[in-house]
Amino acid sequence: MRAGSVDDGGPSVGLEELYATHRLSLVRLALLLVDDVAAAEDVVHDAFARMVARRTPLRDPHAALGYLRTSVVNGSRSALRRRRTARAYAPPLDVAPTSPEDSAVLAEEHRAVLDGLARLGRRQREVLVLRYWSGLSEADIAATLGISRGTVKSTASRALVALERVMTQEADR
Repeated sequence: MRAGSVDDGGPSVGLEELYATHRLSLVRLALLLVDDVAAAEDVVHDAFARMVARRTPLRDPHAALGYLRTSVVNGSRSALRRRRTARAYAPPLDVAPTSPEDSAVLAEEHRAVLDGLARLGRRQREVLVLRYWSGLSEADIAATLGISRGTVKSTASRALVALERVMTQEADR
């Protein structure tokens, strides 16, 4: 494999083109999973670096985006594990709403959703983030996570029920 392409013996897909076309969406995906811009950019950079360093070319040059997406999700998991061992918790940055009432409502809703997501299992959290924040299709989520479309559907359904249950329990307290 040449250092600037994904080669399968046929026409090559330039890494520069992949980078220019998909870097921003991959950074957004990583950002939603790791909640830190610098870490998200590092995860995406590492994914592209691993693609360049591959000893064997991808069999299907059209699979490059799927490879990168999977690599970003796995890299995000690793970044979260490293962060968890380095520190217990870093509060998210608050956005300044227009009024104190709006601020209280927004902060409470934001906290409730993040707390609810944190209480879900890893796969459920990833499926919800990929589906509702990244806007990926079921097929793309399945390819990214290495699971079937049916598993994506059932996991998303169960995750939404679990998230609603968790948020309802928190609201009742």
